[in-house]
Amino acid sequence: MHTLAIDIGGTKIAAGVYDEEDKILRRWQIPTPSNGQVIDAQLANMYREAKEEFSDIAGIGISAAGNVKADRRTMSFSANIPTWIDYPLADKLEAAIDHECPVVVENDANCAGWGEYIAGAGKGSTNMVMLTVGTGLGGAIVINGELYRGSFGMAAEAGHLPMVPDGDTCNCGLRGCAERYTSGSALERFARSAIRRWPEKSDRLMELAGGVVHDLRGQMVTQAAKEGDDLALYAFGKIGEWLGRTMSALAAVLDPDCFVVGGGVVSIGDILLEPARYNYVRFLEAAAYRPHAQILAAGAGNDAGMVGAADLALREAKAHQA
Repeated sequence: MHTLAIDIGGTKIAAGVYDEEDKILRRWQIPTPSNGQVIDAQLANMYREAKEEFSDIAGIGISAAGNVKADRRTMSFSANIPTWIDYPLADKLEAAIDHECPVVVENDANCAGWGEYIAGAGKGSTNMVMLTVGTGLGGAIVINGELYRGSFGMAAEAGHLPMVPDGDTCNCGLRGCAERYTSGSALERFARSAIRRWPEKSDRLMELAGGVVHDLRGQMVTQAAKEGDDLALYAFGKIGEWLGRTMSALAAVLDPDCFVVGGGVVSIGDILLEPARYNYVRFLEAAAYRPHAQILAAGAGNDAGMVGAADLALREAKAHQA
């Protein structure tokens, strides 16, 4: 039995065929159309292409950037695809392939979290929280070995925990959200602020930014931090601090045994994770009298979301066959 995993991003759609051991056997990708109906046709074509080589495709798992309803079939909203508002993606694809196999749709952060749980740093844990530190702050929750989605499919939006009353305005419209203080965007803001506060220490960052503070980007801060630059290390220390604070808030509610940190920013390793670990304990309720969760870098790599989608499709296929 094989499954087809499809990851729909803002610029590309990646596909992969997986076996029952979550091993990828074939992969390919195409550009992402902006129209939902065109995407449906492209997904159907991907399925037919996969079936030419693997005749026993038993299920399709879709990892999609956006909000997925509790039915795991309908897109509530996606910033990348304007036509995806209450959009029955699974129904559309199943109809396009003549209902040959079931389709399950899941949020991309949840897919990545599930992939880390079954094949990455979270493997062996019971209760795991994944935090994805990228442009924003994404999340996924596993409780007692099951992906937790909440009553309406909206669980694990850790980036929108209200951390600072009347704090910075978030893109979601609220203020003081966690991702305003721990994300790639926050890294850039902290670094730019440090340059203005301590211009005498800013030579390296200003060199990388071409002399223009506003042009400083996260990868430049990362490069400088790896070189030991004081201001870059300060910026990583700040987002690490807020990451630890966010983890302590989540631990007060969920009490996980493991936090897995993924996303582009985590490539810096312990420069981010050490301040996160320190501040997690610093702000953890009853820290001296309870076990502490492990805080680990993601281990499944860029394929985590595809692995998660493939495994969810496999589960859905087996449930249909039972």
